[in-house]
Amino acid sequence: MMPPPLAVRAVLIDLDGTLLDTVLDLHAAANAMLDDLGRPGIAVESIRSYVGRGIANLVKRVLAGSMAAADDGTPPPADALASFKRHYSIENGRNATLFPGVREGLDALQALGLPLGVITNKAEAFTLPLLQRTGLYPYFDVIVSGDVLPRPKPDPMPLLWASGRLAVSPLDVLMIGDSVHDFHAGRAAGCHVFLVPYGYNEGRDVRELACDGIVASLAEAAERLVHA
Repeated sequence: MMPPPLAVRAVLIDLDGTLLDTVLDLHAAANAMLDDLGRPGIAVESIRSYVGRGIANLVKRVLAGSMAAADDGTPPPADALASFKRHYSIENGRNATLFPGVREGLDALQALGLPLGVITNKAEAFTLPLLQRTGLYPYFDVIVSGDVLPRPKPDPMPLLWASGRLAVSPLDVLMIGDSVHDFHAGRAAGCHVFLVPYGYNEGRDVRELACDGIVASLAEAAERLVHA
């Protein structure tokens, strides 16, 4: 049986891995960076597992070939980061695709009268062009990229700030994401949390997380909501 509808006043949504499959763009930029550095390329599935902590941490993981490289607190080499950003500015949005049910879900959420926001750890210089190139930009009332506030996800700050911009209490907000970072940010902010099982969760299964619901698509998420 379906659970009763969840009453909310706004919805915040993760970008990479929830709205858009951006792995091919990131993979192309990563391999171009490695080529600049005289190093062999890596498989696309490696990139898929490395996504989720922003570009600087993605570059560190690519260079180290290790998930743990994101946890040491040091910045990536400046030449590697500059190379990646240069190539990604070209690749960004070139091969990105909407996950199934995304446009239908966004249309349904708008039909419910719910204000929408994007919460991403991607830098604003890449977030806004990506949303524009994929036609998603007009759906959102607030967009919080990873470098516009002092602390990105999994810190709750971006969700709290976006809730304030939308003039709603975080307690009345739903966060939809694909990763442990979305889950922890949502929980710390006091938001409801839905997770999709198809995105980038650093090799973990989101079903392990005690969220408010696992939804197969944004369209299913919309079906499980009502406007409070």
